[in-house]
Amino acid sequence: MKMHKPLSIFFDLTRFRIAFFAACSAVTGLILADRRLSFSMILPILGIFLLACGASALNQVQERRLDARMTRTAARPLPAQRISPETALAVALVLLFGGLFLLARSSFLVVVLGFSAIFWYNGVYTVLKRKTAFAVIPGTLVGVFPPLIGWVAGGGTGLPPKIVALLFFFFLWQVPHFWLLLADHGVEYEKAGLPALTALFSALQLRRMTAIWLLATAVAGLMLPLFGLTDSPRVLPLYLLGTILLSGCGIALLRSRAGSSLDALAFRATNLFVLFVMVLLSFGGLL
Repeated sequence: MKMHKPLSIFFDLTRFRIAFFAACSAVTGLILADRRLSFSMILPILGIFLLACGASALNQVQERRLDARMTRTAARPLPAQRISPETALAVALVLLFGGLFLLARSSFLVVVLGFSAIFWYNGVYTVLKRKTAFAVIPGTLVGVFPPLIGWVAGGGTGLPPKIVALLFFFFLWQVPHFWLLLADHGVEYEKAGLPALTALFSALQLRRMTAIWLLATAVAGLMLPLFGLTDSPRVLPLYLLGTILLSGCGIALLRSRAGSSLDALAFRATNLFVLFVMVLLSFGGLL
């Protein structure tokens, strides 16, 4: 076996990019709480990263048979038999316990939030996906945990309006993110025996629903400066430009017909916008 293969398996099993994204959102919460960069941030950020990696690995163990039925996921390590379920489970548990151990260095509440994130993703959302086509809506709470954990680990207390607004923003964006992905792979979900919105709505109806959620995400992002976030004169103009561009993308999606190539563009624009917001929020928090 070549040396690069185990690393490739690890990246695919843990969905490294998604875990990195979760860690970045935690950095945003940390900076908003602490308003500075410090060495003490490393442990909670690494803890959240390991937790996200472990949860993804455990999810793939749980859904390995479903993944084998879909073209989009058939090449993942378990259905492709690049790793055994026992080894994947061991990797997942090591990562999860490692993440919780690092979070424990911050506070007991941070550990509770970390464990809650695992429970909600692997215990609730993963089960709901087999029960309802709307599982993604309660499932989006998973994306709220990293910035919340970052906020608490950074010394933030309570839930002031600015943090509630930020968490609501992270809650909203995940719905169009998933539904835009579903536009290309909904039929695969149906063939795999999973409830899918593509079986309940036409492609045009689903596109319009997604566009509304996308516009809601842009509006929620536009409201963040009202809560004292991204209100720095150095940051605000760029931030407003980003929200205008995303709003334009949502309007174009709403007016377009099903089957156009706009879905992929909107998918990338949504993800880039959230990353853009995290960078600007972090930068603004340090000013």
